[in-house]
Amino acid sequence: MLDKKYLKTRKDECKVTFSLPTAVQAESVHLVGDFNDWDEQSTPMKKQKDGSFKVTLNLKTGREYQFRYLVNGSEWHNDWQADKYMPNPYIGDNSVVVV
Repeated sequence: MLDKKYLKTRKDECKVTFSLPTAVQAESVHLVGDFNDWDEQSTPMKKQKDGSFKVTLNLKTGREYQFRYLVNGSEWHNDWQADKYMPNPYIGDNSVVVV
């Protein structure tokens, strides 16, 4: 799930919270995408008390960012409430957030 908060003081940035629900059984989750050069380790998500995972990033506005969730270091998941989806060169689609 995506939650966007546009900043009044910095009109060129949007605070985006990425959330993975408890339905996905996970020990660890990393957010991987255009914003971190698809680095599988640089953006770990924090496990919440209810078992979901969250992380918040400040992203530049006027852009689209492709991303996926890497669960337990081996399973790729999409965000089913993403703004849209783009085919990736491997298998399936990438999620896209538009800010």
